Amino acid sequence: MPIVDLPLNELKVYTGSSPKPADFDAFWDQSLAEMRAVEPQVELVPSQFQTEYAECFEMYFTGVKGARVCAKLARPRREKDRNGAAVVIFHGYSGNSGDWISKLGYVAAGFTVAALDCRGQGGKSEDAGGVKGNTLHGHIIRGLDEDSPSKLLFRDIFLDCAQLTYLVMDMPGVDKTRVGAFGLSQGGGLTLACAGLVPELNRAAPCFPFLSDYKRVWDMDLAKDAYSELREYFRNFDPRHERENEIFTRLGYIDVQNLAPRIKCRIKMFTGLMDTICPPSTQFATYNKITSEKSMTIYPDFGHEYLPDKDDWTFLYMQEMIK
Repeated sequence: MPIVDLPLNELKVYTGSSPKPADFDAFWDQSLAEMRAVEPQVELVPSQFQTEYAECFEMYFTGVKGARVCAKLARPRREKDRNGAAVVIFHGYSGNSGDWISKLGYVAAGFTVAALDCRGQGGKSEDAGGVKGNTLHGHIIRGLDEDSPSKLLFRDIFLDCAQLTYLVMDMPGVDKTRVGAFGLSQGGGLTLACAGLVPELNRAAPCFPFLSDYKRVWDMDLAKDAYSELREYFRNFDPRHERENEIFTRLGYIDVQNLAPRIKCRIKMFTGLMDTICPPSTQFATYNKITSEKSMTIYPDFGHEYLPDKDDWTFLYMQEMIK
């Protein structure tokens, strides 16, 4: 069959090209401490969308740097119908938390469901980095030239994922030991980041994750589409690549492959071997560093697209948490 990346036998042992900052774990421990010190000031605003069995809210909370972050929250209307399990959902780059209808299958099964709007993207969450409203273009490189990696925008988005998950764990009708996470593309990367930052997570199902092994993307000449801002950055700010190692090292703070060793929960990953948006090797770079229980479902002929049965298998995987 045709290939767009390394042969499968090499993918299974590939462990990444991008450098890892020496203080990576200390950086994230400090970042998590900052997140825990924030008073979230949670507000649940009833949505116009309601059903007889599901109550639906726009959930707002304060994240790091004072941003008001929004998520859709849906759960069984009667507390006795909540089975204790919950799922947290993360969306693709530039998107939002999606339609309410997509959450109702989980609610009907008794789950509490929370779906994050990423800061400054297509939903209602606020990017507090100096401006408000849509600030989509350049999120990977946002803060790259600041004096501290704590200014990287994806650092704050990763923390939003963790904070939302902890808030869900503390909700009525939720057993904090039975919370899972899933998403695709950016959502897959955020699922892995969440798993790395929330060791209490029960399981996660990332699909063709974004935000992994940036240098590999560059070396494959695939800094286009979702990764196009890497090319734009070098062309505009380092045209002779005099700072290339420094730049990729700084990006290492928001590279999910470096969070992979911190993951303790079960992982079920979905990967298409013809993916030219998030190349398979970048996905395997993260997967191969995970030491907890894991499995990968491979689609040899599929790229960055709809993967047949993936949503059904994810639901069944999450449903295993129901006692």
